[in-house]
This record gives sequence, C-alpha cells and structure tokens, in this order.
Amino acid sequence: MAKSFNTSGACFPDIHYMVDVSSRADQIIQQLILQHKYFTINRARQYGKTTILDALYQKLNKDYGVFFLSFEDMGSAAFLDEYQFCKTFLRLLKTQIAYGMTEGIPKAVFERMDACMQQEVFGFPMLKDFITDMCMQADRALVLMIDEVDQACNNQIFLDFLAILRSMYLRRRYIRTFQSVILTGVYDIKNLKIKIRPQEQHKYNSPWNITEDFKVDLSFSAKDIAGMLQEYECDFHTGMDICKISRILWNYTGGYPYLVSRLCRLMDELPDKGRAWTKEGLLEAVRILLGERNTLFDSLTEKLSAYPLLKQMIEALLFQGKTIAYNPDDEAVGMALMFGFVKTDGSFVSIANRIFEVRLYNLFLSVPQVQENSLYQAAVYSQNQFVDDGHLNMRLILEKFVVHFHDLYGDRSEQFYEEDGRRYFLLYLRPIINGTGNYYIEAETRDRERTDVIVDYHGEQYVIELKIWRGNAYHTKGERQLLDYLEYYHLKKGYLLSFCFNKRKEPGVREVVLGDKVIVEAVV
Repeated sequence: MAKSFNTSGACFPDIHYMVDVSSRADQIIQQLILQHKYFTINRARQYGKTTILDALYQKLNKDYGVFFLSFEDMGSAAFLDEYQFCKTFLRLLKTQIAYGMTEGIPKAVFERMDACMQQEVFGFPMLKDFITDMCMQADRALVLMIDEVDQACNNQIFLDFLAILRSMYLRRRYIRTFQSVILTGVYDIKNLKIKIRPQEQHKYNSPWNITEDFKVDLSFSAKDIAGMLQEYECDFHTGMDICKISRILWNYTGGYPYLVSRLCRLMDELPDKGRAWTKEGLLEAVRILLGERNTLFDSLTEKLSAYPLLKQMIEALLFQGKTIAYNPDDEAVGMALMFGFVKTDGSFVSIANRIFEVRLYNLFLSVPQVQENSLYQAAVYSQNQFVDDGHLNMRLILEKFVVHFHDLYGDRSEQFYEEDGRRYFLLYLRPIINGTGNYYIEAETRDRERTDVIVDYHGEQYVIELKIWRGNAYHTKGERQLLDYLEYYHLKKGYLLSFCFNKRKEPGVREVVLGDKVIVEAVV
C-alpha cells in the first residue's frame, strides 16, 4: 500500500510520509528519561506530540516496561470521583499488559489488578501502594506516558493524581516508582495550582513543579522536510527541486508539523502532478489551505474569542507594528506561545509563521463591522477593474486607494495614520485578491514605521512597502530598503505607499526610476 501524508493523529513511518523524528526521541531518552526525569511535552495543537510519544514508545519498549495511555480513553465518568479515576486508571494499565504492550509485569501483579478493581473502596492511597508494589516486582524499570492530559487539566481529581505522583517522586530514594512520567498537552501543566488545604484561599501548591523543562524542538527544519520529500520523490519521480520546495514550505509554515503535512497533502492531491510540486503548485496549496476550515484554524479562532488579552496583543502585532518584548510573566505572551500563535527569538515575539499570519489578518478583516467599512465596500465594487488578463494592476490599486482613503480619512490625526493606516490598505486589498491570491507580511521589517507586504497572485509576486512619512531622509531610506527586496525577489518593479499626516501633503501616485528598477510611489 502506498504511503500518504497524514494530518489526523499520530504519524507512523510504515504508512505515512513523515519527518524522521528518531533523533528527537533519542535526545529525549538521553537528556530526560535516562536521567529519571518527569516532564511535560507542552506544545500547541497538532504539533506532533502524539507522534513523538509513539516514537519514544517504540524505542523504550525494548528495555523498559512502558505504559502508553491517553486520557481520551478514560471517559468523563472517570473524573467524577477518586474511586472511579483509580479504577479506570488500573483498567487501562491492565489492558496494556493483556495486549502485550507493556513488558516486564509479573502475573501476580496482573492478577492483583483485578482484586483492586473489585474493591468497593479504592482511592489514591491504595493506588499509590499498588504502583509501588508493581514497580518493585517488575523485572525492568517502568515508564508512564499519558497523552491528551488537557482533557482533565481543570479537574481536581487529576490534580490529586498528579500530587500522588509528585509525592512518590520526592521519595524515590526510599520507595520504587516510575522511572519517568511523561505528560503531553497544550496547556502548561507545570503551572497548574491546587490549594494545600480547602480552607486556604490564597496559598497554592503546584502538583507538577517537580518536572524538568522540555527543550527539544519539535518543529521541522528545511532539512527535515527535505528528507520527507526525498522519500516521496523516490516513489513518484515528480522531478521536483527538493531543496527549493522544502525551503519554501519552511518559509510558509515555520516548520509547524501539521501545516507542513497539510500543504504536502494538498500538493499531492492536485490533478496536474507535473505542476503540483513546483513553487506555483505550492502557492496553490497555500491558497486552498487558507480558504478551508480545519481543527487547527478553528482552535485559533476559539482561543482569540476566549482570551481578550490574547486577541488584543495579536492585533497590536499585526496592524500597529508594535514591538512586544518576550516576558515570561506576561499573561498574553504566555498564552500566545503556549497556543503556538507566536514565536520568540529570546527578546521579542512575532507571529509564528506566514500561514497563521495571513489567516489572522483575514480573520480580523472579515468581521461584519469591518466589512461594512466604506473603504472595503469601495474595493468590492471596483475589484474587477484591477485584474487584466490574469495580472494584478497594482498601480491602479494604489491610485484608487489613495483617492478613497483621502476622501474618507484625509483629515484624521497622526495617531490614526500610525495605528490604522496599514489596516485599511490590507482591508482594501483583501477583496481584490481574495480567493485567487495571498499576501503575507515580512516579519523582519514590521514595526511602527514600516511594513513590507508580499502579494502572490497567479504565481506573480508584488512587493509593497507601507511606511509612515517621517521626512525626505527617511523616505529615501525606504526606497533603498525596497530596492533590496526587489533584488531579493528578482523583480524590476516595486511599490511604496506612504501614510503622511502632513496637512500640506500632495496625495497621488508617481513613478521613480532608480537604476534598473521602477518604484511606484503613492502618498495618502
């Protein structure tokens, strides 16, 4: 059976085209499991957590007794009370032993599980004793892996369970327990809190503060992606430039595992196989991806709705060019990192990848109150005139935008231009290219003064620099920066849109020839 690109659940190397994660599994074993560490693989949705757990299981199962559980198998009834949880937990352990998934457990321990499950009273103290006894009698060290712990992270029963694992860990010199415990989820379980005593309202204790920080990078590099594409190419002989396609895939996804696999699957499903694995085919896959509903994008939307501070921060990043410093104590920054919306270089945060960025822009620009805006409506009514024989007339777009913007907002304040000017250009641009083209923002150039917009339309690229007018010297600097971008993209023409709040300005569009390049400059 031919392999496929998988975007649903864990990936397995015998049936899926996938990045080789074995080196990451080895790193986890060497740095954490052999060191008897307890830890949480805390990563965003669809970031390869279950895949890495399966890889760990395959490697560890040769030398360890490994319990590989998922809280999805527990059922909601298991979290109603202590007895139900302990009984269900034992049932999952017993099932794994019975199916041969966990080695090294003596028959006597297996039989004792039945007796424990039959007891009318069986809570955490007895479960603790059972785990100790099982670890003493097993003929190898035991490792506990639990996937999907988000299912229970706000449940007191789960927190109590973590507390007993913590208690055993702290006494591991004197009693036998799991060599390692590995939990996976989106939320940072390490920071969950429980009250020390019910009557204490303000004193808290973390049941999982014993864990080691998980520093293994689960994102894919361009080299990782190239290895996966090489296997595909050996099977299908498409003639693709593996190095080029893997680099573009990384540029759009930032190595986010689900996005990489989804784009590959979309390219694989394109009818024209000769075109599918080219830059044009990849851009077509990007267009399809940005226009679809999926669980990852649904989660993104849900989180923005649930956390107003997060939404506010993302809007500031996208539209105001605001520089946001990385601060581990900042609630919004912490949530954005946890959910995978942003990345950090250690000093500042930025949107995690181009796909998320465009999706977020589209989301913010799609709300009804925004689309009722007069500028948006003007673009909708005029959109047909901006496309000539499949080519985008970017100069005409700028000309019309200058007229409409000046008519509607020409008398606004400096603050309006700084905070909303670029938002309105993107609002104007979106209905013109929507469904056919895409745009993204160069993160390296985004700040309060300047933003570079790259538009992909039918395989052609257009570079538009959006900047706040700060005088002639700064304007000249912007021209030079734009020339550098044109050189990088091998383009002869670029576009410069300046938002000028000087009342004596002369709105309009002109062309400037600089060497062998042409810059279309617009002022509003």
